[in-house]
Amino acid sequence: MEMIVQGEDTLLAFLLSHLSHKSRNYVKGVLKRGQISVDGTPCTDYARRLIPGQHVSVMQAAQPVQSDLGFAILYEDDDLLVIDKPAGMLAVATDNERENTAYRLVTDYVRLKNKSGRVFIVHRLDRETSGVMLFAKSERVKLALQDNWDDAVITRGYIAVVEGKVAAPAGTMKSWLRQTRTLLSYSSKNPGDGKLAITHYKTVKGTDKYSLLEVSLETGRKNQIRVHMKDMGHPVAGDKKYGAATDPLKRLGLHAAVLTLKHPTSGAEMSFEAKTPRVFGRAFA
Repeated sequence: MEMIVQGEDTLLAFLLSHLSHKSRNYVKGVLKRGQISVDGTPCTDYARRLIPGQHVSVMQAAQPVQSDLGFAILYEDDDLLVIDKPAGMLAVATDNERENTAYRLVTDYVRLKNKSGRVFIVHRLDRETSGVMLFAKSERVKLALQDNWDDAVITRGYIAVVEGKVAAPAGTMKSWLRQTRTLLSYSSKNPGDGKLAITHYKTVKGTDKYSLLEVSLETGRKNQIRVHMKDMGHPVAGDKKYGAATDPLKRLGLHAAVLTLKHPTSGAEMSFEAKTPRVFGRAFA
């Protein structure tokens, strides 16, 4: 959908007047997700000043791909492809599994439209962690994101079901992570001994047996959340590797819910969200 600006206005006001059949929350949502472009450039700034003659476009959100591929496409453009990876699916191939991986399925999907199309892993999720996973469509974009990860990524938000009742309404865990020879991550007791890891959490609800947390990463270390929840005495439900005694969800209770970043080409702030799996409510039924 494309509209031409007739008079000076702000972007949000312009959209509200031209999409009057949609709710204010809907309009703000498409802005936040980067579905609005001004003269061909994605824009998420509600207060962007518009002048007569400019072209404002509303891009359709990507629809889920065929269910037999095993994931939904959350967003796609010429540079990026974002999926909602299901729990139980590997991000990349291993010696024991080479076919049913997120990387292989995304590659197949891209090549249905372009036989020479390629995708590149930007970051990974553990096999048993579901949620937002980002791919680049070129090595240039991959390197632009990875080389400037701390500046490019604004928010990495997770939902976690952990064992026990977390008493504090919110808090921060900080430690230095190391790995054993068997690749088990752990927090060092000595400051500076390992890679700095900082995890913020907020308690959403809880019972005597389980708590639901919103978790955000200030740093992105391997198994960071799983280690910090263990350090708190509240391991992620189903995470036997890091101290969990129960498995109420029949999967790891960890979901990558939100990834907000600056688009590597346009610089626009974009936010990708994957709905919390319904099974997470099982621990609180």
